[in-house]
Amino acid sequence: MTEEIRKTIVLTGVTRGLGRALAEEFARRGHAVLGCGRSRQRIGELRQAFGHPHDFEVVDVADDTQVKAWAERLLGGHRPPDLLVNNAAVINRNARLWEVSAAEFSQVIDVNLKGVANVIRHFVPAMVKRRSGVIVNFSSGWGRSTDAEVAPYCATKWGVEGLTQALAQELPGGMAAVPLNPGIINTDMLRSCFGGSAAAYPAADQWAERAVPFLLALTARENGQSLTVG
Repeated sequence: MTEEIRKTIVLTGVTRGLGRALAEEFARRGHAVLGCGRSRQRIGELRQAFGHPHDFEVVDVADDTQVKAWAERLLGGHRPPDLLVNNAAVINRNARLWEVSAAEFSQVIDVNLKGVANVIRHFVPAMVKRRSGVIVNFSSGWGRSTDAEVAPYCATKWGVEGLTQALAQELPGGMAAVPLNPGIINTDMLRSCFGGSAAAYPAADQWAERAVPFLLALTARENGQSLTVG
């Protein structure tokens, strides 16, 4: 793939699940992946597997100071992202809302909702200045419906839907912000909720083969639309 058509992808949560699968598929297709995650070991594995122009760093998206430093370093050496994907998320253990501790509730809010805002805060101004680029914030089926024992997670994903649609109204022409339901995929997160029945759903790498072309095809026409992969 030539430099002219290669896209720069900023992707959070690259160390496992959907993020890892996306990072590998974007890289396989020749795009530059600038990713972050919290596992130092897995970031090291990605660095070994993928050299220049890819870039992987240990970052906790819930920490605004870390996100700011990461964004400043990347934007100092790379062009603003063509595609910004807020994928990083955690889920509470299956429990009724009143059984979820304050600390666990805060962690879900901090990663899934504040983390999205932190990444937007430090990357989107450069995209707005260029007046181009697509921001995709991962929602969920539980961002448009609900279920028992995952109330904190539902709250964050409903929040992502509203946050993204409001952001879409603030962007200049030529840009887009999209809340995206990735679908049901067999990941650690799904297994924590579904147990063994998660095996009935596609693996992350199979999903990524469909999701990456879908993400790359998004344009300003989709601004503000709540979409679902496949």
